Amino acid sequence: MKVTSTGINNGVIDDRFGCRGDANQWGIPSRSLPLKFEGAPEGTVSFAVVIEDKDAFPVSGGFAWIHWTAANIKKNELAENESADAKDFVQGVNSWISIQGGSKPVEACSCYGGMAPPEGHGTHIYEIWVYALDAVLELENGFHLNQLFRAMEGHVLEQAVLKAEYTN
Repeated sequence: MKVTSTGINNGVIDDRFGCRGDANQWGIPSRSLPLKFEGAPEGTVSFAVVIEDKDAFPVSGGFAWIHWTAANIKKNELAENESADAKDFVQGVNSWISIQGGSKPVEACSCYGGMAPPEGHGTHIYEIWVYALDAVLELENGFHLNQLFRAMEGHVLEQAVLKAEYTN
């Protein structure tokens, strides 16, 4: 399986998908990356997506920053900014809900929360994980990352990762 995005050029995430792009009313970068999933294995019923920044560990208080979790995606392509009004898949909370993210409300964080590495902390590498699943998961909007992984247990047919960088 392969994951691609027209929002990534030569391994660099376009500005519009991070802190130099659109932000929602809480100041969270909100224009989600377009994604395409190709070569999913036979038996794939849905996809799940996790975008994380492990380079955030030293500046976040000791954890990887979660930018987006989405599940029950029943198509092989997500359009640019589809997170904004997603009706046919569910989205979990991102790390903007944390103390380090300003303790934003659940409704502000149950969506794509784009790239925003702190100034002066260099380039961060973002991992876009896509999981091909043999089921639709029993999750509702606002789920947590651990709930996603528990629900996926025993249902992952294949996984793929796309890595790209963003610098503030």
